[in-house]
Amino acid sequence: MAITDWPEDERPRERLLARGPDALSDAELLAIFLRVGLKGKSAVELARDLLAHFDGDLSRLAHAHWKEMAEVSGIGPAKAAQLQATLALALRALQAKMMTRDVFGSPESVRDWLRLRLGSLPHEVFVVLLLDSQNRLLHFEEMFRGTLTQTSVYPREVVKLALEWNAAAVIFAHNHPSGVAEPSRADESLTSTLKQALGLVDVRVLDHFVVAGTARPLSFAERGLL
Repeated sequence: MAITDWPEDERPRERLLARGPDALSDAELLAIFLRVGLKGKSAVELARDLLAHFDGDLSRLAHAHWKEMAEVSGIGPAKAAQLQATLALALRALQAKMMTRDVFGSPESVRDWLRLRLGSLPHEVFVVLLLDSQNRLLHFEEMFRGTLTQTSVYPREVVKLALEWNAAAVIFAHNHPSGVAEPSRADESLTSTLKQALGLVDVRVLDHFVVAGTARPLSFAERGLL
């Protein structure tokens, strides 16, 4: 049955307008974007197929190549490109928010952004968020890809980057593709080394997040590891 044949108060678009986006499921929100389904399949059912293709993981969907999206019947290159553009705008909106506000005034925005940015990457990355004296985001830099060790991230390069941006503070983050957010001893050792190096140039290390899938990123500061 087409969505236009549903009772008006059950249609996703009408429910969003009446109650707001929080009243809708992920599939219903995607259905509004997709607009139409296939013969014999509504837009909501097509959206469910798309989510199921990525195991219900919106972060994986956000990072997927358009060809992977197009493996779902009914999702062609045009829809895949539109969806990637929409998800990219969501990431940029979160980043813009961090550039105009104290990032610790809205810590969940930082976590949401990191989860979307890093949560479903198949490889490990180490990133640095450079902040001004009021904890607003100046710049985001990916410093390293691969297995994280103390020898793979060079403190002098991190210090050089902080001085280049005249940063007053930094936040580190890296992901665990395994899906386990627990920090390793290597993570703790590297963080300690970087904190000491940056302390010599009066740059504070505010936190180090470990991102693993869609789970809430783990905070070193909250764990008392800084």
